[in-house]
Amino acid sequence: MKRTLVVGVDGSHQSRAAADWAAREALRRDLPLHVVHAWLWQPFAAPIVQDRETEAHRADDVLKEAEGELTHRYPELALTAEVLSEAPVPALLRAAKDAELLVIGTRGHGAVVGFLLGSYGRQVIAAAECPVVSVRSAHGRPVAVPEEGEVVVGQQGGVEESAEVLRVAFEAAEARRVPLRAVRAWSLPPVYGYSPGSMWIADQFGGLEPYEKAALQQALEPWRLKYPQVEVVTHVEQGSGGHVLLTAASDAQLLVVGRRVREAAVGAHIGSVAHAALHHAVCPVAVVPHA
Repeated sequence: MKRTLVVGVDGSHQSRAAADWAAREALRRDLPLHVVHAWLWQPFAAPIVQDRETEAHRADDVLKEAEGELTHRYPELALTAEVLSEAPVPALLRAAKDAELLVIGTRGHGAVVGFLLGSYGRQVIAAAECPVVSVRSAHGRPVAVPEEGEVVVGQQGGVEESAEVLRVAFEAAEARRVPLRAVRAWSLPPVYGYSPGSMWIADQFGGLEPYEKAALQQALEPWRLKYPQVEVVTHVEQGSGGHVLLTAASDAQLLVVGRRVREAAVGAHIGSVAHAALHHAVCPVAVVPHA
């Protein structure tokens, strides 16, 4: 069964930019696009109480406007649209449960509350079972990025840990027919982080940097074999993951980062690297959940 791309819209410039990006991505991958607008009638939530019928018509209008714009721009796109009568977070999570990607908009640089649907955006990114792509907007269209720009992916951990993140990145590079830049950042461990076993392993590779390079190559190997047509550029650098990755992605058209699936004690946890990417990367950012 062919999977779908899902995009959330709310009538804002940001969501229109997300919908435009999602439509082009669906065409690249020859996938259908499902547009959803989450609407839950809350008669006492606004200063002026509106009746249910008026608000329902307004929700339909938001969806029809988005659907009409996409149909006009991309007549060849396989498109469906739906109003979901529930709160935004559960609505988007349910709609994207079996999706290839979920796409949302962001208001640009600044606090996390700048994600589409306010603070709901962070909750969606933290809880989604599929990759979530955050798209910045400029006048209702995605922020311009170089069409020939690379796809950049941050790799960390071992082969299994980074497998899903690399899968998403290789598929995106293949769909765009551009190189993939795989980035691995490393830093010197604190004194208490040293152990005879870990240092012995590093010494077998001639030190920490050669060890990190070998670990990156090992993680990439199965995906190079699966996607032989994708040119891969490797980048290993000492420094903080967020800084190294953002520098490498300065001219990228898509940045792919991982998010470890775990329950946070307080709030919605997305990880420091994903947090930095979502705040500061100009290009769209795909956050991929992994074990």
